[in-house]
Amino acid sequence: MVNMSSWDESIAKAVEKVSPSVVAVGSLRIAHDYFLQPIPITGLGSGVIIDGNGYILTNYHVVEGVERIEVALSGGRVLRGEIVGVDRRTDLALLKVNMKNLPAAILGDSLKLKVGHIVLAIGNPFGLLGEPTVTIGVVSALKRTIKSERGVFEDMIQTDAHINPGNSGGPLINLNGEVVGINTAIIPFAQGIGFAIPINTAKKVVNDLINYGRVLRPWIGIQGVDINEKMAEYYGLPISKGCLVIDVAPNGPAGYYGIQPGDIITAISGREVDCTEKLKSIIERMNIGDIIEITIIRGDKIVNIPIELGYLE
Repeated sequence: MVNMSSWDESIAKAVEKVSPSVVAVGSLRIAHDYFLQPIPITGLGSGVIIDGNGYILTNYHVVEGVERIEVALSGGRVLRGEIVGVDRRTDLALLKVNMKNLPAAILGDSLKLKVGHIVLAIGNPFGLLGEPTVTIGVVSALKRTIKSERGVFEDMIQTDAHINPGNSGGPLINLNGEVVGINTAIIPFAQGIGFAIPINTAKKVVNDLINYGRVLRPWIGIQGVDINEKMAEYYGLPISKGCLVIDVAPNGPAGYYGIQPGDIITAISGREVDCTEKLKSIIERMNIGDIIEITIIRGDKIVNIPIELGYLE
């Protein structure tokens, strides 16, 4: 029999551990009416302190296009926030406030998450004053690919812990009080389910934004199109799915290692490539400097070409 008192205490301790690190992120953006008159629009989201020197992680859409950012700490103090960098593709933004010795959250390991694990979403929904709001649920699914009006988001954590608009940018934590994801409310059709960006993804984004001011992603330097049955029949191609290379960047890894326009990419390091989106997805999950093997069809030959992944300057 489950000891509910012990269970409740574990949840309360986890919340207590991370709550001082949860902040409210207020934003001001300027829009224009029909007569081109400026109209101030305010927004509110959440964030989490990840470094005692003032670094705060939130969602990109919380601060997109803003004129001014204010960060409200758990004790009520309000500070001016500055954007260190953003990454639209993961919906993450890194902010900084001019204050030291802030209570930083402990960042966990999202690779250790399993379906069924208890998670807690913490944030400031709807701009309500007071302590952060907490919702509880389980990890419903992992590695979800979500399509929204903002693009395609991969490797998302799905949970039934409610994530309201004001919770965007707040932490998803485990029962140890470790941050395992960053909540996002960008999915308009989500009813009774929420999504979070894995903290391991966020760690890489943060590292790149601090060191380079942008996120460096693996790149091979080709432009391709999807092959389908009609294209294969019309051009007399040997297969009806894959990625047909139509252009190669002269300074890119693919060109350096011998990929040519007209080559058909069918696999990367043994993983099937049936379209350009799959090619892109496989590459982005790798690291700059990794050696991959690209399988191509060139004429009537199948060729394997090793390539070291670079990045776009």
